[in-house]
Amino acid sequence: MASPVKYIILLTDGAADLPIERMAGLTPLAVARKPLIDALATAGRGGTLATVPSHMSPDSAVANLSVLGYDAASAYQGRGVLEAASLGVELGPDDVAMRLNLIGIADECIADHSSGHISSEEAFALLDDLRSELAKDGVEFFPGNSYRHLVVLRGARFDPRVDDWPPHDHVGKPIREARITARVPEAEYTAAVLNRITTASRSVLTNHPVNQARIARGKRPAGAVWFWAAGRKPAMRTLQERYGITGAIISAVDLIHGLGVYAGMTSMVVEGATGLHDTNYEGKAAAALEALEGHDLVYVHVEGPDESGHARDLGLKIHCLESIDKRLVAKIQAGLEGKDWKVVWAVLPDHLTPVERGDHVGSPVPVIIADPDKPADAVTCYSEVGVLGGALGEMVGPEFMDELLWRVRG
Repeated sequence: MASPVKYIILLTDGAADLPIERMAGLTPLAVARKPLIDALATAGRGGTLATVPSHMSPDSAVANLSVLGYDAASAYQGRGVLEAASLGVELGPDDVAMRLNLIGIADECIADHSSGHISSEEAFALLDDLRSELAKDGVEFFPGNSYRHLVVLRGARFDPRVDDWPPHDHVGKPIREARITARVPEAEYTAAVLNRITTASRSVLTNHPVNQARIARGKRPAGAVWFWAAGRKPAMRTLQERYGITGAIISAVDLIHGLGVYAGMTSMVVEGATGLHDTNYEGKAAAALEALEGHDLVYVHVEGPDESGHARDLGLKIHCLESIDKRLVAKIQAGLEGKDWKVVWAVLPDHLTPVERGDHVGSPVPVIIADPDKPADAVTCYSEVGVLGGALGEMVGPEFMDELLWRVRG
């Protein structure tokens, strides 16, 4: 009997970067000590993947849709609907879901996208008071994790066709320049309601006890709510329907779990998974091994490189990459010893998050696939430059999953 084939996709969110002048044009991926991932590159094949269509913004939801083989241009309906799916919030056909960030404000500019990575406990207390004061007339707030939350606008009078602004891409921008605007007349009511709530939230938060306590500890307070990524519930085929396989997803980020829900994947919750550099790497590895016992594919999403890129912290980004290799990949590989499985590894980020800029960039990302049934190429280092010229070539969108799942793609 043939050995079962198991697929591991290691999604290192935001790991790719642009050449850094102060590092002689190298990148964090090029200098990080990651012997196990480089060994996978040596045993496998390298290339690049364009995850963001040229006419779309380099949003994590767009990029992860592409990685999982979906046509992002048709499947993407905003982060909000993915957050809703992750939180188990039901959406009607006329409802609009949006991401709600708690952001920091300084000198009437966006100071950060996370209110200093506010804790979930603090955020929930703030959201309770914001909900009681501001969530009315079809507007509903739902708590998520840390600074990431959800707003749902119920009913046909709300229209998702608005221009909104991801706060992590607009740090330092004056708030007045990042207000939500309607793209069509039917969305003017929606834009007006959201802008009114954003303004009113500042009054609720200014003297809130949670914020006063944060200030006393030298922490940045939550300055306002920020709405973005509007959309309605999408229609997506599951992995089982598309490829005939089962999958599980591991992440500390609600939108990734929401994507998994629509893809028909099992969500694995890991205690201590934070989405930051201090996440529970070993716990994610243990969850991946558990998932592989009952599923064909596991999608292990690690957010730390992205958050360190947004923070413009070069040393922290390198540390995150090294921790992924030493604490996550090593534990998974140790747990695979003795298994009668044919294991296929894929390693890639969803987009670039350059530390010199702090935003998302939609350039093609480096990819390696180590498949025991495919011959290795000359790639020996997993980095933006190291994979160039590899056997995978320059893939676009769903071509990655087609290549990974060549046995079952039909």
